[in-house]
Amino acid sequence: MEQKKKILIVDDEKDLCEILEFNLESEGFDIDLAHSGEDALKKPLEDFDLILLDVMMGGISGFKVANVIRKEKKLEIPIIFLTAKTEENDILTGFNVGGDDYISKPFSIKEIIARIKAILKRGTKTVKEESQIVFKELKINTRKKEITISGQIINLTRKEYEILLLLMKNMGQYISRDEILKNIWNYDVIVTDRNVDVNIARLRKKIGEYSENIKGKSGYGYCFASKE
Repeated sequence: MEQKKKILIVDDEKDLCEILEFNLESEGFDIDLAHSGEDALKKPLEDFDLILLDVMMGGISGFKVANVIRKEKKLEIPIIFLTAKTEENDILTGFNVGGDDYISKPFSIKEIIARIKAILKRGTKTVKEESQIVFKELKINTRKKEITISGQIINLTRKEYEILLLLMKNMGQYISRDEILKNIWNYDVIVTDRNVDVNIARLRKKIGEYSENIKGKSGYGYCFASKE
């Protein structure tokens, strides 16, 4: 029997948490609750398959919680932000701190369930592929989801990793922003070309000398190629 997927709901609105808990448990998920960012960070986060995270809470905000999860705890658990904040800058902030999706309140339970299933399905896809993609001293281990340069592990967010993997699997070929969005954000979520540019910029900073191998061309998109 397949083990239930475990979801952590982090929101200071207890009534909303109870509604989400009831409906998600009815869908077969194992649910745990935290009513503040501080409580969430005390949980064994590595045990969860996905986190539903409110942005505006008393104490630590959802953005700060996500930042701790990604940068300090080095965890790549999918995060869906739940928030009443709908400005583009807020949405971009959510993605920039490592969010995988961003759902504005008020929302329907059906929408939440659909988004969760889409992300979890994507994360469990079995794709036959080479275990390593190599360019000089830059290596991607696709089984471990690990990037190394000269043997040193490079910490990337999930989106940064997936973009680099996509570009290196299609080495020398330009991929449009639309295609990158389709491949990396391949479910119904509000994203723009700017999301691609922001993640490419962060990726370039992290891969040092290989940043010059990620080439951008107006009207064509991005590609990974030799410097020559």
